[in-house]
Amino acid sequence: MPASNPRINVVLDAFLYKNVQFLAKKDGVSLSTKVRDLLKEALEVQEDIYLATFAKGRESTWDESRALTHEDTWS
Repeated sequence: MPASNPRINVVLDAFLYKNVQFLAKKDGVSLSTKVRDLLKEALEVQEDIYLATFAKGRESTWDESRALTHEDTWS
């Protein structure tokens, strides 16, 4: 039966493998599940970094005189 989710093969050095193995054992999950969860976490961090950079750029172009007040927006 074919797998329902796509697969990726990853080669790890011994130190990294041992660390992932330790974390998986500590959490009571498989190596595959632990790597998946760590990857999700890393992608969220990368997204946060991107959005913070984007927000900083928007903040630098902020012009208070062109901003709408709360009253202007909701009335």
